[in-house]
Amino acid sequence: MLLLASAVAIMEAPTLLWLLLVQLAGALALLPETDAVAGTRTRTCGFQVLFNFGDSNSDTGGASAALLEVNEPNGETFFGHPSGRRCDGRLIIDFVAESLKLPYLSPYLDSLDTNFRHGVNFATGGSSIRPGGYSPFHLSIQINQFIRFKSRVEDLYAKFKGGNQQLLGKLPRPQDFSEALYTLDIGQNDLSYGFQYTTQKQVRASIPDILTQFSHAVHQLYEQGARFFWIHNTGPIGCLPYSILYDRSKPGNLDKIGCVEPQNKVARRFNTELKRTVRELREQLTEAALTYVDVYSIKYEIVSQAKNLGFMEPTNFCCRSSIFGDAVNCGKREVVNGTVRENLCAHPSKHVSWDGIHYSEAANKWVVTKILNGSSSSPPVPIDAACRA
Repeated sequence: MLLLASAVAIMEAPTLLWLLLVQLAGALALLPETDAVAGTRTRTCGFQVLFNFGDSNSDTGGASAALLEVNEPNGETFFGHPSGRRCDGRLIIDFVAESLKLPYLSPYLDSLDTNFRHGVNFATGGSSIRPGGYSPFHLSIQINQFIRFKSRVEDLYAKFKGGNQQLLGKLPRPQDFSEALYTLDIGQNDLSYGFQYTTQKQVRASIPDILTQFSHAVHQLYEQGARFFWIHNTGPIGCLPYSILYDRSKPGNLDKIGCVEPQNKVARRFNTELKRTVRELREQLTEAALTYVDVYSIKYEIVSQAKNLGFMEPTNFCCRSSIFGDAVNCGKREVVNGTVRENLCAHPSKHVSWDGIHYSEAANKWVVTKILNGSSSSPPVPIDAACRA
């Protein structure tokens, strides 16, 4: 009997081992994927819809459709024609969409050839958080546009009850609004407008009110069902060639890499307060996941390390125009006093700045690699795991 029992046990061992392996595989399948950057286990969120709010840093054609058309040579590097972007190619928001395997966002203000199935871009060039800046489409207007858009989508789905796919197929589904990623990249123009028309002291004093209005906007989105937020801080404004050329402050205010330090100091103050505001929002909006992204440090790095990264001097930008005192606007070829002049560099990818205010596609591409993986985020999660921040 003992020998028989031993023989049966030996015969059953492979079966038992196989069962254990099956159970182990099932348990492993339930574990989230590993995020090497964050050093924690995270699962991708599978975002299918993206809503963006912001200014020209993420405007894919809103201002061009509603205010002033963006002409050549903008768009030449990637699209081969003007695409509504103040850039030679793609913006950070375009690379974000690519990383999430989504199409580029159509601007809300563009009525032709738009498809909103996977999201909407409410950003417009010149926009600020507070009213009264360069653009009429400040953040509160963008939020109202979103609320109106969401209401119309819900009405249309209720009216057609899933039919009329020719129309509904170009719109997000009602359930998508609570599962979408909401990106916000705005605030630079609040500071820039202040630097241009007031004093630096007044700009610093305006920061609490700016962020109160920002917080209110996030609350409004939350009330509409938004739950996942990806929030960029503002970049080093004092490193923009425009700021360096037109700085009205006293001589000696440039830092060691040639940026206007007083302006960057205000930008850092803004970012410190923005980060605190995001922490407060986490406490107030208990069902939300909010990620704060330190874009300032990334952009300062590309400016400070420009030559080491293969770029030209960062104050040397590609697309010059009359606002910088040039006789010919970028993309134009004119004869001035018998001399043919045109203001467009031969290699945009060698420049950090495209037009003195906006970054080139090459710079955006470098910056976004630091953004997407979560290494510059708080908490440190990649963008495709932002629902678990």
